[in-house]
Amino acid sequence: MTYSDAIRFLYNLRWFGAKLGLDNTFKLAALAGNPQHQLRFIHVAGTNGKGSTCAMLESIYRAAGLRVGLFTSPHLVAFGERIQVDRLPIPDSEVVRLIAEMRLLLGQGWGTVDTEAAGLAPSPGAPAPEPAAGCSSAAEHPTFFEVVTVMALRYFVEQKCDLVIWETGLGGRLDSTNIVTPLAGIITNIQYDHQKWLGETLASIAAEKAGIIKPGIPLITGTDAPEALEVIEQTARSRGAPLLKVLPSEARRPPLDAIPLPLLGHHQRMNAAVALATVRTLAPQIPVNEESIRAGLSRVHWPGRLQMVTRASGHRILLDGAHNVSGAEIMAAALREYFPGAYPTLVLGILRDKDWSAMCDILAPLAGRILLVPVHSERTAEPHGLAEVCSRANPRAPVVECPSLAAALTDAAADRFVAIAGSLYLIGEAMEVLQLSAVKRDNERGLNEWGGIPRAGKG
Repeated sequence: MTYSDAIRFLYNLRWFGAKLGLDNTFKLAALAGNPQHQLRFIHVAGTNGKGSTCAMLESIYRAAGLRVGLFTSPHLVAFGERIQVDRLPIPDSEVVRLIAEMRLLLGQGWGTVDTEAAGLAPSPGAPAPEPAAGCSSAAEHPTFFEVVTVMALRYFVEQKCDLVIWETGLGGRLDSTNIVTPLAGIITNIQYDHQKWLGETLASIAAEKAGIIKPGIPLITGTDAPEALEVIEQTARSRGAPLLKVLPSEARRPPLDAIPLPLLGHHQRMNAAVALATVRTLAPQIPVNEESIRAGLSRVHWPGRLQMVTRASGHRILLDGAHNVSGAEIMAAALREYFPGAYPTLVLGILRDKDWSAMCDILAPLAGRILLVPVHSERTAEPHGLAEVCSRANPRAPVVECPSLAAALTDAAADRFVAIAGSLYLIGEAMEVLQLSAVKRDNERGLNEWGGIPRAGKG
């Protein structure tokens, strides 16, 4: 198997869609020797801020001398970003080896998958492959995320990680990462996102996120929405899990008031407060001194989240996923605070399953002109639809529909300040086009797509 073969195999797993449920992951982990039993975890859920909080925790514990695994999603450019040890992405050779091993395990549990049936990049309307021998239907086969979850567990065990920072993919209760019993759980916050999967109210979304709460295991949260917090409190109480609520005021107290965070935005101070509360909660099991906390937070790196790039020419480019309404509000607040009166050129691309109209209403008024682009995704919102909303939200700004992100960036090449936002998929593409990524890949960003038809799980 070559690296290209391994990536093709992962692409083909997208045909099995996205399934909420733990049965397949438990079964696959058992075939792999239950690697989750050999590791220590901090399990991180929430609507926004999961990745940043994970990055902060990883940086603190690495500064304290631990060997730290980091599991996050989606990746921006390369698949290996999802699985890191001491912030080094999993090497291509290890991806090849582990995918070959996972393929054998899939053969034992579900029959052999026809990895050529779907092709490397199947068209959206193409049929799914026929069920493999021993697999009664495609709906029973493990999905991309289920396979990658167990693959990551095996890698972290082999790498002898002292601790794994473990981010949920979607929700929590039925997310495949929920097969672990962590040292502590985190719910960063509860906002509206993925309502199709998690429910239409903050309470229903909170119930899914609160599914990571384990009996007797401490849970730390920065949630302040009363409707959501009530659900988290009830769940923690019913499971005998100590609950620590982190208040916004704690983000302004020592030592956080004096630590220079490299990540822009007041919301990152709150994420840092949640990370710090977690570190202190776990101090009896994993002692960390104040110097390591300061060093870890002051060195944290998490690309694509209010990331400012200054070119040799002095031109500035702000990259921010801002992939839902809350994310757009955070970006808008940061633009007002850090760049008052700047009115950048806004390059905007959004997925159609987001509340794109509200996001346009929030971001468009802050732009001097607006370039609308399709996201390189099957789920992209069309620029024409965005244009109507943006023009209403900011009638003073010229609005241009561009055929691609590359075309938009060419159009904006002479502009002194450009902000790119609306989707982490778009940010990943921007990092490639702008040559901000050290890794160059043949559209591994496409692995972020679920493919097939999303389906619900039984739990």
